Amino acid sequence: MEGRRYTQGMTTTIKVSDELRDRLKAQASGAGRTLGAHLAVLADAEDRRRRLAALKEAIDRSPSNVGISHASESALWEATELTDASRG
Repeated sequence: MEGRRYTQGMTTTIKVSDELRDRLKAQASGAGRTLGAHLAVLADAEDRRRRLAALKEAIDRSPSNVGISHASESALWEATELTDASRG
């Protein structure tokens, strides 16, 4: 199996309890997705949650003056964007 690559068209089996399988199928059906598509959405959501948690940790570790500087600069850019939008 070394070097074997899976493609989008290939399938595999995962072992989950009947209860979990039924929950996932019901969620997928309710959202109008296949079970595979639903699992992809769940995996994407977890990836996003982890990225945001890492960002939050980085922000929390930053010195307070960095946050103040960022807020000030963001306010300037927002004011610039609003001024440009009103001219259009």
